[in-house]
Amino acid sequence: MIPRVLQAKLLAAARKFPVVTVTGPRQSGKTTLCRAVFPRKAYLSLEAPDVRAFALEDPRGFLGNSRDGAILDEVQRAPQLLSYLQTEVEARPVRRRFIFTGSANLALLESVSQSLAGRTALLNLLPLSLDEIRLFPAKSDDLFEVLWRGSYPAVFDRKLSPQDWYASYVGTYLERDVRLILNIGDLAAFQTFLRLCAGRSGQLLNLSGLGADCGVTHNTGKFWISVLEASFVAYRLAPFHSTVSKRLVKTPKLHFYDSGLVCYFLGIRNPAQLRNHPLRGGIFETWVASEILKARVHRGLSPGLTYFRDRKGTEVDLILEPDGDCVAVETKSGQTVADDFFGTLEAFSRLHGTGRAGRPTRQIVVYGGNEKQQRSGALVLPWFMMDRFDWVGTGS
Repeated sequence: MIPRVLQAKLLAAARKFPVVTVTGPRQSGKTTLCRAVFPRKAYLSLEAPDVRAFALEDPRGFLGNSRDGAILDEVQRAPQLLSYLQTEVEARPVRRRFIFTGSANLALLESVSQSLAGRTALLNLLPLSLDEIRLFPAKSDDLFEVLWRGSYPAVFDRKLSPQDWYASYVGTYLERDVRLILNIGDLAAFQTFLRLCAGRSGQLLNLSGLGADCGVTHNTGKFWISVLEASFVAYRLAPFHSTVSKRLVKTPKLHFYDSGLVCYFLGIRNPAQLRNHPLRGGIFETWVASEILKARVHRGLSPGLTYFRDRKGTEVDLILEPDGDCVAVETKSGQTVADDFFGTLEAFSRLHGTGRAGRPTRQIVVYGGNEKQQRSGALVLPWFMMDRFDWVGTGS
């Protein structure tokens, strides 16, 4: 196993809390990380029918067998267990006693918030970040191969074909998570919905349009988006809020967590096809947003990302406000820097002024080329230096 960035935060949280909960997409490496960090703890997977039956039918007996604590994998499969665990933790509030993992975000966090509020640290493990991928020998220096392969550990660790792995992953996701956990009946329509959402990654979320294209109601589309969020497939990126009087578009953007999954749903079968694909700009934007998210959440921070768009159509892809500063990020998949890369950044800076700390807005263009440039008003950052920029602090 390669070292994961979240490991330091996981160890720090376990020193302070009796329970640590690690959630994230299925196959993002949660179990591998927790078992490597806590090798002496018993491991119990609630995916196994006999283990889950024991936990649900005799929760006190199940917990009694784990008085010294355990790693409980996929704990959202037995949410009732958490009510009994609350009493157990109150009786013996020993630090780093239980480690939970779960692949269903909202279902798990609702159970945790009801039963273990204040007693558990909540951490998210997303797929591999660029700096983690660099630790594998099979890394690539080609942008479009990086986007196409995505960032799930199995593709790199087991040297699997991305297309084969994503086909299996989607089948498992649809069958196990969607049907069994989230109770969606029409899987064919939902799979169509997934493909349509992939085609809109990096765009404003139009639920009515999505529903109409898929043949479902607005409310069904809204529920299905919540399913994608609950299972860490996609997320809504909120619009930027400021004191500017001319107010801004309030519709969120839709982004997937993984560019490889987007490529799979869009039928992009190789990096060369992606290089000339009409949606490559949106896929690149999704990848950049995901890398910034990983840089933050793997260090225990909130995502802190928004986007800017006013009613005139002026748009900045990503806005970050670390430590009271304001960082505006434009993404461009092209390999040559052009003057029009900077127009919306300059317009946003004039409109917004300074961050809360009183310093000018920092302008950054992340692009598909190879040369880092410091322009008079903006930093031009090549894609392969995403992991070398400080997305946690003020940036450098």
